[in-house]
Amino acid sequence: MSLSRIDHRSEPVEESGGQARFRVMIPLAVAIALFMENLDSTVIATSVPVIARSLGTTSVNLSMAVSVYLLSLAIFIPVSGWMADRFGARTVFASAIGIFTVSSALCGVAGSLETLVAARALQGVGGAMMMPVGRLILGRSFAKRDLVTAMSYVTIPALIGPMIGPLIGGAISTYTSWRWIFYINVPIGLIGILFTLRVIDNIPAPETRPLDFKGFVLCGIGLAGLVLGIENVGRGVLPEGTETALFTVSAAALFLYWQHARRIAAPALDLTLFRIPTFRASVLGGALCRVGFGASPFLLPLLFQLAFGRTPIESGAITFTGAIGAILMKISATTVVRQFGFRRLLVGNAVIVGLAGMSLGLFSSATPVWVMIAVLTLTGFLRTLQFTCMSALTYADLDPRQLSGGTSIASVAQQLSMSIGVAVGATMLHFATVATGTGQPSQTAFAATFFLVGLFPMASIMVFARLAPNAGAEMAGRLEGSSRVTAEPTASLEAAGEHV
Repeated sequence: MSLSRIDHRSEPVEESGGQARFRVMIPLAVAIALFMENLDSTVIATSVPVIARSLGTTSVNLSMAVSVYLLSLAIFIPVSGWMADRFGARTVFASAIGIFTVSSALCGVAGSLETLVAARALQGVGGAMMMPVGRLILGRSFAKRDLVTAMSYVTIPALIGPMIGPLIGGAISTYTSWRWIFYINVPIGLIGILFTLRVIDNIPAPETRPLDFKGFVLCGIGLAGLVLGIENVGRGVLPEGTETALFTVSAAALFLYWQHARRIAAPALDLTLFRIPTFRASVLGGALCRVGFGASPFLLPLLFQLAFGRTPIESGAITFTGAIGAILMKISATTVVRQFGFRRLLVGNAVIVGLAGMSLGLFSSATPVWVMIAVLTLTGFLRTLQFTCMSALTYADLDPRQLSGGTSIASVAQQLSMSIGVAVGATMLHFATVATGTGQPSQTAFAATFFLVGLFPMASIMVFARLAPNAGAEMAGRLEGSSRVTAEPTASLEAAGEHV
């Protein structure tokens, strides 16, 4: 029996203790790749001024290296599911890690802005394949009742990467060459490839759908215009009127895609999946939550450095403590989901995590460090719990044929919402700064911004509250329509979790 092949229609096949221990390495293989991707997306931000000086350009121009990466993600995510079905998820995932690793090395040796931008575009191609295909591998490798535990390990790097990124970027920029920001991806990528080839089977799709080339082009244009427009809102980088043109072209392309998708059997992004209540809630409610979550890693370093006068390293060291809460969540996520179920947990935690995000705005230069660490640890726990539940719920009612399409849509929504979060945070901070008349962001401006950003997770209640009380019951390890916990899934989840 293949160690990672599980019958998706029934209970997992029985495994020996050694096989179970081997199988739970699959989330770690996926987590390594996603950690590298999430780390890279934030580590560069702290070092932009240093890189710009080294390449003889300005920080404003260097923003192209960030925008082109997001552009590649937006274009190639929709085709990632088809490639995994056509060539095998393991093959595509290992290749994506390889592309990301090689392009990281090319970024490190770049001697000009043009070379760096080209290498970052190639990096985006690898990143676009890693995120959705990694989630697809989990969906195909684990029974639904085991997926919460698997997701809890994979969502941790999604939070740890952005938290430690500013710390690592600040340390590298201060004490060594900025090029090591990209070189550190090389050993991580090699480890990720070895793990992937060792522990993941090339699980075939139930059927390979034809490539929707027209839909792929329309999606690429629509999503690229939307991401670039959001990324540059209010920055003054693009010529006047360009942002409006980007949003107009994006809206037209996405409308044409919507019309096109209704007429063919296998569209690039299968919008009919939104008819599934659990999938719809996980994507739409998750998008609202991630807007708020995406803003915080951007705002916190600015709060500590601009308002409190701390160094980049001090700022990163404090921000990093949120990762402690993420790790603690790993231990208890499965138990909490089994106890409360998805609906109650997502609704209740949305309120709590929103309030926790607002509380970050109460920090001041006089706040003791231990208080900030305690709040950030708790916030990291709550956000990771929400991430885990939203990600797992995506697959609650998808059958094996819908997994690749579902992961593509979920990944696009995640990328867009996190990008929107950064743009919303930056725009709100700008207007709050103007309102205070201080000229530079003050603690008051940050407090107002964190309050508004915290409203987004709370708004997701309107989506999650529409879920059935027993939504995702099989995945949560709960008897349908009952608050009792099934004995066998409980044992199965604990067996999977205790070995990692």
